[in-house]
Amino acid sequence: MNTEKLNSIALKYEGLSKEIADPLVISDTKKWSKLCKEHTSLQPIVEKYREYLKVENNIKEAEDLLLGDDEEMKLLAEEEISREKEHIRALEEELKILLLPKDPNDDKNVIIEIRGGTGGEEAALFAAELARMYKMYADKCRYKVEEISINATELGGVKEEIFMISGAGVYGKLKYESGVHRVQRVPETETQGRIHTSAATVAVLPEAEDVSVEILDKDLKIDTYRSGGAGGQHVNRTDSAVRMTHLPTGIVVCCEDERSQTMNKEKAMRVLKARVYDYYSSIAEKEYAQERKSQVGSGDRSERIRTYNFPQGRVTDHRIGLSLYSIGNFMNGDLDEMLGALRLADITAKLSEAND
Repeated sequence: MNTEKLNSIALKYEGLSKEIADPLVISDTKKWSKLCKEHTSLQPIVEKYREYLKVENNIKEAEDLLLGDDEEMKLLAEEEISREKEHIRALEEELKILLLPKDPNDDKNVIIEIRGGTGGEEAALFAAELARMYKMYADKCRYKVEEISINATELGGVKEEIFMISGAGVYGKLKYESGVHRVQRVPETETQGRIHTSAATVAVLPEAEDVSVEILDKDLKIDTYRSGGAGGQHVNRTDSAVRMTHLPTGIVVCCEDERSQTMNKEKAMRVLKARVYDYYSSIAEKEYAQERKSQVGSGDRSERIRTYNFPQGRVTDHRIGLSLYSIGNFMNGDLDEMLGALRLADITAKLSEAND
């Protein structure tokens, strides 16, 4: 156990506790907010370390009792030492996990992009069901969902849907969902009753703050056009739709969800910043992933990560080999068991690397 590092963190935490109580610091809202965030992030480590020190002290006191002449007290002391040593081993493992480098994006909101892949209309229908699944999960977690853009098909599927989920720790929970999701079932559009395989892609991007990525005006090409509609009075008669191109990367974002050009520009810029941030950060992530034993959370968009087999009622994640036989609940947003298993696999892989 790296007690030197833990002592340093505890001292820093105590210093921050004093700073955030200082009236001069409180008057500087920006600084106070930053210090509070850092203080909160260190709190779980410090509390667990204090518990560790308390148990360590209990063991020392019990060992002192072994030096006495009272046989009954010696027996009780041995039992306590055995119990507390087991407790301290568990605390050491918890502290190792808490000391792992934290993904700086974990607390950010996410932008989820879902696209129908191979499989035509059935893929579009599955993409719509995936979007519904994530929105139902967000609702259960009391997160906020904001639609950004949607390209729907006549049968109720989606060629592409982009929406934002806002809430504490959203990216940390959903970041493992990026990749190819495959479905096996008898399609509603199939008259022969044959099992069909199709796919949809999911991209989970952390919302990029202004300090995270800088997009210069000279790097942007913005086109406006009239958005499509259902016809008649619903067709937009002004050039409110926006197509935004980031010239250095070639990333293109279109938004025509709002009737106002200004609002479409704002939404398009949020998506563009997230994509540009993801573009540059994923280059480093892929290089790092090549050296890792686990591919969980590698961010490879082309990787087939999960199969949804409706005839068997099974959802299988191929990265960790976990199958759940509750596809109905899963599609209704009951994702906690799968997301928890993915997070545990990622932590286990990181602990293994840290011990190598």
